[in-house]
Amino acid sequence: MGDSHPSTSLDNLAVSFYTRFKQRGVLSDLDNAINLDRAALAACTPGHSNQSDFLDNLASHLYARFEQKGILSDLDEVIDLDQAALALCPPGHSNRPDSLNNLAIHLYARFQQKGVQSDLDEVLDLDRASLALCPPGHSNQSLSLSNLATHLYARFEQRGVLSDLDEAIQLNQAALALRPPGHSNQSDSLTNLAIYLYARFQHKGVMSDLDEAIDLDQAALALCPPGHSYRSNSLINLAIHLYARFQQRGVLSDLDDAINLDQAALELCPPGHSIRSYSLNSLASHLYARFEQKGVLPDLDEAIDLDRAALALRPPGHFNRSPSLNNLAIHLYARFQQRGVLSDLDEAIDLDRAALALRPPGHSNQSDSLNGLASHLYARFEQKGVLSDLDEAIDLDRAALALRPPGHSNRPDSLNNLALSLYTRFEQTGILSDLDEAIDLDQAALALCPPGHSNQSIVLSNITLHLYARFQQRGVLSDLDEAIDLDRVALALCSPGHSNQSNSLNSLAICLYARFQQRGILSDLDEAIELDKAALALRPPGHSNRSESLNNLGIGLYTRFQQRGILSDLDEAIDLDHAALAPLHPGHSYQSIALNNLAVSLLARFEQHGQSSDLNEAFKLYAQLSEVSHAVLSKDLHAAKSWTTAAEQQKHSSALTAYQTALRFLDDWQHVTGLSSSSHHFDVVSKTTSSLAMDAFSCSVRGHALTTAVELVEQGRAVFWTQLARFNTPLNELSASGNMGTALATEFKEVSLCLRNMLEVSTGEDQTSRIHQLTTQRDDVISRIRMLPDFSRFLLPPLFSDLQKAAEGGPVIIVNASQYGCNALIILSTQDPVHIPLDITRVEVSELSTEFQTLINDAGSCDNHLYEIQLVSILRTLWEHVVGPLVEALREFAAPGSRIWWCPTAEFTLLPLHAAGLYAKKSYNLSRFYVSSYTPTLGALIRARQQAARAASTPHFTAIGQGNPYKGAKLLHVTAELGDIAHRVTPTLPFTSLTDGDATVQRALDALGQHQWVHLACHGMPNPEKPFDSSFAMGDGPLTIRDIIQPRLQHPEFAFLSACHTTVGHAASPDEAIHLAAAMQFSGFRSVIGSMWSVDDKVVGQLVSAFYDNMIDGSGIMDCRRAAVALHEAVKKLRKKIPLEQQIVLIHIGV
Repeated sequence: MGDSHPSTSLDNLAVSFYTRFKQRGVLSDLDNAINLDRAALAACTPGHSNQSDFLDNLASHLYARFEQKGILSDLDEVIDLDQAALALCPPGHSNRPDSLNNLAIHLYARFQQKGVQSDLDEVLDLDRASLALCPPGHSNQSLSLSNLATHLYARFEQRGVLSDLDEAIQLNQAALALRPPGHSNQSDSLTNLAIYLYARFQHKGVMSDLDEAIDLDQAALALCPPGHSYRSNSLINLAIHLYARFQQRGVLSDLDDAINLDQAALELCPPGHSIRSYSLNSLASHLYARFEQKGVLPDLDEAIDLDRAALALRPPGHFNRSPSLNNLAIHLYARFQQRGVLSDLDEAIDLDRAALALRPPGHSNQSDSLNGLASHLYARFEQKGVLSDLDEAIDLDRAALALRPPGHSNRPDSLNNLALSLYTRFEQTGILSDLDEAIDLDQAALALCPPGHSNQSIVLSNITLHLYARFQQRGVLSDLDEAIDLDRVALALCSPGHSNQSNSLNSLAICLYARFQQRGILSDLDEAIELDKAALALRPPGHSNRSESLNNLGIGLYTRFQQRGILSDLDEAIDLDHAALAPLHPGHSYQSIALNNLAVSLLARFEQHGQSSDLNEAFKLYAQLSEVSHAVLSKDLHAAKSWTTAAEQQKHSSALTAYQTALRFLDDWQHVTGLSSSSHHFDVVSKTTSSLAMDAFSCSVRGHALTTAVELVEQGRAVFWTQLARFNTPLNELSASGNMGTALATEFKEVSLCLRNMLEVSTGEDQTSRIHQLTTQRDDVISRIRMLPDFSRFLLPPLFSDLQKAAEGGPVIIVNASQYGCNALIILSTQDPVHIPLDITRVEVSELSTEFQTLINDAGSCDNHLYEIQLVSILRTLWEHVVGPLVEALREFAAPGSRIWWCPTAEFTLLPLHAAGLYAKKSYNLSRFYVSSYTPTLGALIRARQQAARAASTPHFTAIGQGNPYKGAKLLHVTAELGDIAHRVTPTLPFTSLTDGDATVQRALDALGQHQWVHLACHGMPNPEKPFDSSFAMGDGPLTIRDIIQPRLQHPEFAFLSACHTTVGHAASPDEAIHLAAAMQFSGFRSVIGSMWSVDDKVVGQLVSAFYDNMIDGSGIMDCRRAAVALHEAVKKLRKKIPLEQQIVLIHIGV
């Protein structure tokens, strides 16, 4: 008879419940088994012969519940029970091998949860000890071999040592040999050996390993007929390995078979089944793969539904929750890419963050989570343009790379990802160090991709792109040469039929064409043309990039025509340009390039043959640009500028329309790309705008459209400041106008950011439809904003009737220099502008400006008498050709001694118009007739007038002096200058000062933010190449233009900039007015005094004292509107006491 002890009966019943649980997967059966196990163990007296068995059974059943629910306390209890059972099986005990095995299995499970490597090493020691107790013929030898193999495989997964994997395979093969057909565990050995061979295939790429794994899976499945408890596992394993073979050989039947197996497995795993979540996960992964192949969206939607179901079965605390979070994130991101629904992307990022939180430092999959989150943040940056997303993506990419040291299989991917993100940030900010680092990372990735590596072509493509970008920035030909060499390598890797072959051909052609432009070697151009032809052959009608290839080939042939004059090249270019344009519907982002290329080629043929049909067709094409409604990038503006040039050359009647279109595009482009003070952004703007506004002014004047001339020159100059005023300020006002305004401002910003980023990756049909959708959304928002009271002109340039208000305090004279002629317009408050043609050319103005800049740079280093003679010569030329004729005209509109404002353009901005005169006995200079002020734009003067002084509180005055700057020579007279100001101002206004040690960047900024009147006495440090870095030298560093325009100032009124070069801006773009005085004005100071060149520290102190004497009127009140007259009178008083160049160095800007 069997053991009749109650504990034995309880244990037997527990085993029965557990057996039924394994068959049906009902968790209540498992809970009942555990409760019965506890009861059996409690009823078991110490020393009972079956106590170790009871401990083992309870441990086994608790472990099964841990596998289902992921409750770590169950696992901890399992290990305690295993250790107690092992203590009851000393060396020599028949059950010792089993106890060693059990403890090893469960310690391994704890390793999987906590990642402590010492646990894994201890597991292997236990396994080897167990195996040593199982000599050949022992009943547990196959189990011990299997367990040791499992744990060696786990260590291989952690440390990547292939010898561990090879040993695991050998042990499994030995275990399988001990489990012949009919053995109860043969299917387990077949399954495990299949898994390990699959792993070795993944590392070594030997297809025979994968094929053998599939054969083993099929054998295992045959041992699990319908109704078998492990059939679902076998179905899933076979599905995974068939999918892997599909990835290698591309045979879709393997993928379809994998999905069919997954679906069969899922049917065997109803709700509550122990591996239902695994089954859901496998089917989701393979449906996603089929979606990637066939693009059938229902497969993707079903994958996401399955992911959500799997995640619901893995609640917080479940050991497999992080993979489910990760999978769902990947699939939602894929759906976002298809449908563009941002909520899918946002959810993917939230899931990535949750997965990462479950993979702390040391977790084997942490690098994957870092990589996934970085990728999705990068995608959101592309949509919304929020730089913090891109910065975070870069930080995450760096962290992922740090976890993938040399030798890690995914290191090339991390190097690539980080390089891409850094390159993108370079495109946004223009920081060349990001581009340099991207190239270094590309080169490191390339070194890890030897010939034959699957990622080699991708890495080569990236590095050539980045080298070409650096060549465009720095012009270093070695970068271009290296890009060409690497392009050739990439092309050699693309065998006929390779999906990337046309892109490789295209990239090499672009680089060769660029090198031809640099070196003029015709063989480079010929090769580029042949490559373009080859690329075009691979992009048949209907191909998304066909128009690009047609255009590129057309450009190459047109260029060769220019070189060799072969008319057949030009005719072919025109045919190609026609073909490129034909499929592009109105609104296509590539349309303006195609229109321009065709028009340029037609005009070239017109020059050859003189056929009016070519001329007429060219301008009909250009006219289509005026109908473009989609938001624009620089390429559209380039096309419109090409139209203006052609119209001027051909004296075509469309010239004014061309300029209006180009300036409208400039507005749209600026509104979409946003406001930036980066040097890169400024360089792009300045190169793009160039002389556009001045030429538009000239065209309008020649056509007698004087009010239009004023509107256009205002629209196209000082773009940064104009953007600041016409874009940011109205948006702030819109946000403050009420709930509707706030909602519309938010919507406008979001749509604009999405549109900006979509435009930067343009050309494909999928992007074009998205661009059209976003443009329509943006236009709709703007329309709704313009329906609000006071916002009817939102984002529209001002009309002449608005701009005319600038002349309410006196005439404003726009003095314009254009390659097509120099003219001036006198703007009056109550009538149309008065046109005064100027007897000087743009070239002469430029030469005069250069002569003047050279002269003032030599001030103090040459003979004073000779210096003054040269200076007077320049001032006389200005009088005779520019200012004198204007004064004659002004006599009709402005009384002697009244105020006038100069608004110069181009090189006129660098000349002292206020100081023009004959400088001879019995003759007069401008200062004898009028009091001069300047304004960078009409809008700037209007805004200064509108900012009425706040009478509610007394303004406060601060004087900031730095005679011992962080950089530059000491200024010996700063202290005395501030003392003189204090003496004069203190009786009138509350006065504070900051000097030397107190005059730091931060304290100066604080003072600017709290005072309405400011006097700065320090070094002015212009930076002509990076104008936003122009600065005042404080004690601890530079106070830059970027710093000045950031804070919100409290009703600022007046600033005296007693420093050198405070009105000196970008050398090549003076019309942008990026200088210290303009920064103060656009920050809100209504009236500013600055210097056009170097000031003498001692002399300027005299001017300052005389100036402040004149600023206080008889009532004792200081009014910033008196500044121009006060400066005029101070100079007049000191005329005979100070050198001429110091008399005229200071100018007044504003009211």
